[in-house]
Amino acid sequence: MDNGKSKETLVLLEGGIGEYEEKKSRFIATFKAVNSEEEALAFIASVKKQYWDARHNCSAYVIGKNAELTRCSDDGEPSGTAGRPMLEVLLGSGVRNAAVVVTRYFGGVLLGTGGLVRAYTQAVKAGLENSTVGRTSQGQWLEIIADYNDVGKIQYCLRQKGLEAENTEYTADVTMNLRIRVDEIEAVEKELTEATAGRCLLTRGDLAEIVVV
Repeated sequence: MDNGKSKETLVLLEGGIGEYEEKKSRFIATFKAVNSEEEALAFIASVKKQYWDARHNCSAYVIGKNAELTRCSDDGEPSGTAGRPMLEVLLGSGVRNAAVVVTRYFGGVLLGTGGLVRAYTQAVKAGLENSTVGRTSQGQWLEIIADYNDVGKIQYCLRQKGLEAENTEYTADVTMNLRIRVDEIEAVEKELTEATAGRCLLTRGDLAEIVVV
C-alpha cells in the first residue's frame, strides 16, 4: 500500500482464441487464465492433445503480479523463434496469470527466422485481443453488522458504489462481508455510518485482491 493508493495489475480473466496465417501455415493461439505452474502445464498438455496432428504447439506463460514465474517453449521450432517472441508479447502487454499455446499447421513453405517470429507474435496478439482482461486492485475486507431495519439503507449505499456483499448472515443482527478498494474504504465507512446514524458496526479485516473487469 502506497499512500493509501491501490496498485493495479492486469490479469487474464477468460482466455480466447486468435488465428494468423503466413504463407499457408496456420497459427492458432489459445489462451487460458492460470494461477499456478501446474495449471499452466495441464493446459498446455490439453491443447497438445487437442491439436495432436499439428507440427508444433509452442507455449508461454506468465504468473504472478510481478511476473515472478515465466516459461516458454519453442516445441521444435528453431531456438528463439516461437516461445520467446510469444513470451515477449505477454510481458509487454502487462497481462499476468496467462498461458498461451500457439498451434502451427505447416503450410509447406519455410518461413525463415524473421517470418516465424512475426507469425508467432501476431498469433499471440490476435488471441489476446479475443480474451477478457481485468484489473486487480488491492482491497480490504469490511465486516458490517447492522440491525434489520438498516439493511435496506446499507444495500442501497453499496449498490450506488457498485459493491455487493459476498456473504451475508442473518442471525439476531445482519452481518455482511465485502471487499473494498483500499483507497475507497474510508469514504464507504463514512457513508454507511451517516446512512445508519452510526448504528452499524464496521470492522476492517484482512487485505484481499479485487478484480475489476
